[in-house]
Amino acid sequence: MSIVSAPPALRHLGVAAAGFSAVFMPAQAWAHEAPALECLCETLPFLDTAPTWRAAALAPAGAAGGDLAASPESEIDAQRRIIAEQRALIDRQSAMIAEQGEQIAKLQQQIVTQQAQVDRLSSFALAEAPLDIFRGTGLGQGVGPGPALPGPGSDSVALPDAPVGEAPPPEEPPQQRVAAVPEGQGVLTRAGELFFEPSFEYTRSSTNRLVFRGIELIPGIQIGLIEATDADRDTLVGTASLRYGITDRLEAEVRLPYLYRNDRIEVVQQRDEGIVRQIKLREDGFGDAEFSLRYQFNRPVGQKPIFVGTLRVKSDTGKGPFEIGYDEFGVATGLATGSGFWAVQPGLNFLMPSDPAVIYGGAAYLYHIPRDVNEMVGDVLIGRVDPGDAVSANIGFGFALNPRFSFSLGYRHNYIFPTKTEIGDTRQKSNYIHVGSLNFGMSYRLTQRDVLNLGFEIGVTEDAPDVSITLRMPFGGK
Repeated sequence: MSIVSAPPALRHLGVAAAGFSAVFMPAQAWAHEAPALECLCETLPFLDTAPTWRAAALAPAGAAGGDLAASPESEIDAQRRIIAEQRALIDRQSAMIAEQGEQIAKLQQQIVTQQAQVDRLSSFALAEAPLDIFRGTGLGQGVGPGPALPGPGSDSVALPDAPVGEAPPPEEPPQQRVAAVPEGQGVLTRAGELFFEPSFEYTRSSTNRLVFRGIELIPGIQIGLIEATDADRDTLVGTASLRYGITDRLEAEVRLPYLYRNDRIEVVQQRDEGIVRQIKLREDGFGDAEFSLRYQFNRPVGQKPIFVGTLRVKSDTGKGPFEIGYDEFGVATGLATGSGFWAVQPGLNFLMPSDPAVIYGGAAYLYHIPRDVNEMVGDVLIGRVDPGDAVSANIGFGFALNPRFSFSLGYRHNYIFPTKTEIGDTRQKSNYIHVGSLNFGMSYRLTQRDVLNLGFEIGVTEDAPDVSITLRMPFGGK
């Protein structure tokens, strides 16, 4: 009798099949299928229920055959225990997944915050806004809280919103911080604000002239009048000024000066005999009152220029040159404190921020209104006088070294047209005049509202004053 043995793979397959059938067989067959269950446990090692099946397979036959109702209940308990273990495992994995999801959400939020920070820095680098608004104020100053970045010891580390230590004073746009620019060239007064600005100006002017009226026969031999004049003039002007902001782009100003003049003139004339005359004159009184309007045409955008139109009207409230006394030789016995003529001066100024400096400039035309004087000077009648008009232009820059101190450098030039005068039956015309000066100004902020300004003007042409020093300080505002 031959015994046919099946291959191991088929044998295990049969055992596995027998094990599966044992699960669904009636209770009476449990005792006879114990080896099949044991083989089934061996063939299914990937199941966590293998110990339970093995225990069921190795159970005593008497227990399986003696208590038929207990075996299904044990199997159900085993299944319940397995399900409970799997459920606990699933709960733990769900908790881990939820925790990882929270971490991912935090990382995504950090990425969004960092991207916003990069966008802000990129916009600052490409924008036209003055860089000193953001200098020294931290990454998040003025634009919200600083971004949070991961760091050791905590989930996130917030960057500071301001420099560590003493907080810096509030930053202002350059056109407001650079207060050393010449008067009338800065930004306008805010709407509803009133400023009182007293100023004191000292001017020193000296001339040395040699005039020859006659003919020169040969070099060195002259026939006529030779006159040499040496004049030193000191002028002190105190001015009271009121500025009021009608709107944010329109302001009005009224100025009333008071002058004190001290002149010393020495004249040497050579006729048939030498004549030397020394004249000392002093005068004080109110000068020509002025009224001005300034209008800002455009609003500041980045570093584009701001254009301001001006209109100045000068009165003749001061004592004019034809209202003082003269001797029989036509030499003045007093000093004038005003021009004696009304004048109108339109102009256009610009102010261009260029961090950390501010470039300023402008041009104006001064028109004098002629009038009939009809006054006797000496023994000569002065008729209609047309004072020479003037064209002026200036250019310069202001530089802020820190929030308190700034300075400015510039140049101003005036071209004065000849004056036409009717003297008796003749009509005479003077020469044109060039008045050029270098300007240097300093400004120091005493408090948040009070600013002290000091300006110097140094003449560089023959007809310009030697030096002029101006001290002014505005009061008021909000």
